[in-house]
Amino acid sequence: MRVSPTTKKRQGIGYRRSVQLLVYLVIVPTVLLLALGIITMIIGQAGFDLLLGILMVSFVAAVSTGVVLVLVFIRREANLSELQADFVSKVSHELRTPLTAIRLFAETLERSDDDPATQEECVRMLAQETEKLSRRIERLLDWGRMEAGRKLFEMKPTPAVDLVRSAMEAFSPLRTDDKLVFESQVADDLPDVLVDRDAMTDVLVNLLSNARKYGGTPPVVSLRAYRHATGSIAFEVTDNGAGIPRVFHRRIFDKFYRIDDRLSRAREGSGLGLAIVKHIVRAHEGRVAVESAPGKGSTFRILLTPLSQVALKTTPTDAAPVEAE
Repeated sequence: MRVSPTTKKRQGIGYRRSVQLLVYLVIVPTVLLLALGIITMIIGQAGFDLLLGILMVSFVAAVSTGVVLVLVFIRREANLSELQADFVSKVSHELRTPLTAIRLFAETLERSDDDPATQEECVRMLAQETEKLSRRIERLLDWGRMEAGRKLFEMKPTPAVDLVRSAMEAFSPLRTDDKLVFESQVADDLPDVLVDRDAMTDVLVNLLSNARKYGGTPPVVSLRAYRHATGSIAFEVTDNGAGIPRVFHRRIFDKFYRIDDRLSRAREGSGLGLAIVKHIVRAHEGRVAVESAPGKGSTFRILLTPLSQVALKTTPTDAAPVEAE
């Protein structure tokens, strides 16, 4: 199910008509009443006219507050309606792709009674598409838990090199393309970081898979871990793709946002990957940023605080200092 431009246009028209109706029936009379109240207070006689003017101004203030609240709620409902429509459109598209493949392989398997090779291939592809469908559903559930604040992270001291190793192992099934050029570089003696290993591995694999998906021809993907100038531990994923204009650098981390909606048809993706990356990194009190320009590829950098500095932050400061003997 895809939401047509006509439907989105009608939603926009409905919002504009609601605002126009509010302006004509409430705001204009309220402004006139406010002017009348002020005039009455200025040129009217003391006593009743002054009291009437004060009552008019108070009534206008109350109505104005109500109008502002109504506008806020109308706008919020319009945004929610648009978000729900986009969510249904993108999620249904992402789930329909593996489901269609599963149906086709199942039909092929049903017709290939005397062809063991075809049966074996269909079974393999069915398992692959089922796993893909499971990952996408799990990603949606993860995002729902994050949005609701129910996602728990099990923080443990982890060597930075182990994170890189875990990410490379998890990324290895996606490196089946012989044309893919993959490079990794890890600095020596990197300190430990306090992270949820599985969550941060997913973050790095997400960035690596995006780099492979949007890289050049052939795609060149690199993963680096080093000590940043700020003292943080930096994890960088770089590709040789078309690059991202600076105006989109912030928006690409919004949920369901894709720079060009045509990419949702040309390349698979739910639009949640970078939003999940941002959420997980923030939960680790880290930072994620992108450096990119058209024609120059993209570099996504994650900065995490070393475990030693995290320990310093959590150490009580009211204890009496111990003097050396």
